[in-house]
Amino acid sequence: MESDFLKHHSNQLGILICGHGSRNRLAVQEFAELAKELSGKFNPIPVEFGYLEFAKPTLKQCLDRLRQRSVDRVIAIPAMLTAAGHTKNDIPSLLNTYSRDNDIRIEYGRELGIDRLIIATAAERIKSCISQYPAIPLSQTMLVVVGRGSSDPDANSNISKVTRMLVEAFGFGWGGTVYSGVTFPLVEPGLRHLVKLGFTRVIVFPYFLFSGVLVSRIRKNTQLVASDYPEVEFLSAKYLGNHSFIVQAFIERINEVLEGEVAMNCSLCKYRDKLVGFESEAGLPQTSHHHHVEGLVEGCTLCTDECTGKCEEAGQMIPLSCHDHDHDHAHFPYPNSDHPLGPSSQRFELDKQ
Repeated sequence: MESDFLKHHSNQLGILICGHGSRNRLAVQEFAELAKELSGKFNPIPVEFGYLEFAKPTLKQCLDRLRQRSVDRVIAIPAMLTAAGHTKNDIPSLLNTYSRDNDIRIEYGRELGIDRLIIATAAERIKSCISQYPAIPLSQTMLVVVGRGSSDPDANSNISKVTRMLVEAFGFGWGGTVYSGVTFPLVEPGLRHLVKLGFTRVIVFPYFLFSGVLVSRIRKNTQLVASDYPEVEFLSAKYLGNHSFIVQAFIERINEVLEGEVAMNCSLCKYRDKLVGFESEAGLPQTSHHHHVEGLVEGCTLCTDECTGKCEEAGQMIPLSCHDHDHDHAHFPYPNSDHPLGPSSQRFELDKQ
């Protein structure tokens, strides 16, 4: 951060942190707090943060602000835990278009990924959860990690790796991986299968950066399963949140770009090569599918703190026919969309609301 490069280029260089966006005000606030902390770390380099959807400022608005400050080179970092559709298609498509239309250099960094700092943050959240209820030994405890879920098998597989690293770090009796949407198994059917293994305690950890609708949905689905298995203790760990390790991970991603050391994992990218089961997606063009929800909502009025899911109960979710987080934004059809433990079952439940 105090490198000679930054000292000599501070008038032309800008940084953009690319967030997803949320209808939940707390989630937006948490992301803004993290971005502002990063801004302080890189001062006097201008740091902007914006959202792909459901919040303002939009990424385009942030890029406009940087240009107004005479920035001619932007380092853009996706605030994503895995490299799926948002990271590989939506954000770079938007950045490439803006770069072309406005003659500005934009260099794209990599996602947070499976990183020692991210794993350490996850461990802190799980450790805090365990410390509140220490009676049951780890050997009788199952850890269930909940990932976002994607139509990208590479991104989904990374959640399984996170699960295994945490299981071995603590010595849990077993570990399971489920997802909040798009792929399978979803939280509720996944937990119903895993609970049959007979462990006394199940810790459910949402592997998410911030709060939001999906974290609320994970907890509600967990409660549904817990109510049917009163003999099992279900604990909910906190999501990653604004931990100092998360801030440091973002700093490392920015410095990778500055030092020319960005190394994307393309060996398992379904767009780069013909992965088994996803052969037809190799070579598809980079396109974004978020124009209709870009900057659409500045905050759900039903929740000022952590999402309670009231928006779903009150029918304020945007209809599935328009946009919902349980389809994959009109990308290429996911081959497992009709899996019995996957998104088709959840879509049916949402349609009934």
